[in-house]
Amino acid sequence: MAKHIKNLIALFVLMLTMQTSSAQLGFSHEIGAFVGAVAFQSDFGVRSDFETNSGNTGISLGIVHYINFAYRADCNCYSTDTYFNDHFKLRSEISWNKTQLNHFGKWVDDARTSDNADRLRAHSGEAQNWDIGMQLEYFPRSIRAFSAGVYSFAPFVAVGAHFVSFNPTVETTYGDGNIFNNDNFYSFWDEASGGDPFISDESGSTWSVVASVGTRYKLTILSDLFVELRWQYYFDDFVDGLNHKLDSNKANDWNLWLHFGYIYYLD
Repeated sequence: MAKHIKNLIALFVLMLTMQTSSAQLGFSHEIGAFVGAVAFQSDFGVRSDFETNSGNTGISLGIVHYINFAYRADCNCYSTDTYFNDHFKLRSEISWNKTQLNHFGKWVDDARTSDNADRLRAHSGEAQNWDIGMQLEYFPRSIRAFSAGVYSFAPFVAVGAHFVSFNPTVETTYGDGNIFNNDNFYSFWDEASGGDPFISDESGSTWSVVASVGTRYKLTILSDLFVELRWQYYFDDFVDGLNHKLDSNKANDWNLWLHFGYIYYLD
């Protein structure tokens, strides 16, 4: 895991170096940070179940850097007035999220007294991920006008890609508590796996795609607040430490982030 984090930090420094080089062409910088909540959608619980979605939630933290194409740092003046410069920003980010995972829904209802219900109730986990990536943000309103305080809110949408280092934790209190003993877990997972592992506490890395919607609020001439709702889809199904092959497992792990953050404009 430490190796993955070092690689992520190295990538983030490389991205900042590349963005700083771009800024030599006349673009300006913004830096910021955010904190928020994550609703992790995994193989735990029941699909489209409110108790599952509300129960498997965690926390998120991150730092962000923006290239602002509308303003030139080298001359403290606006850049060439083009549609792209006035409506797009390039964002790089390094972030972390952690979610405690448990089984919720009808299969672990108190009325169920089978061994499989006990196995599900005894099984828990944790998804912990480090992200680094970039996304392009589109602002329908003029970035110049917002920067000048013409209006207070600047809504945006964004798409991008993140490289993810994941480090899941798997636990069970059923039987002998050994996570490598398939008899300690839901028996239908073993039957459907065809001999493939369905439990893993190994760290790894994968790519993901992200899509966001949010808005900025002009706090001062050189600072903004922002709120963002983001969807993230991983290209791996072991991010949560569980990858069963039942028909209900129709997609890889994904999550929803809700962030609140602060951004400062660098002169």
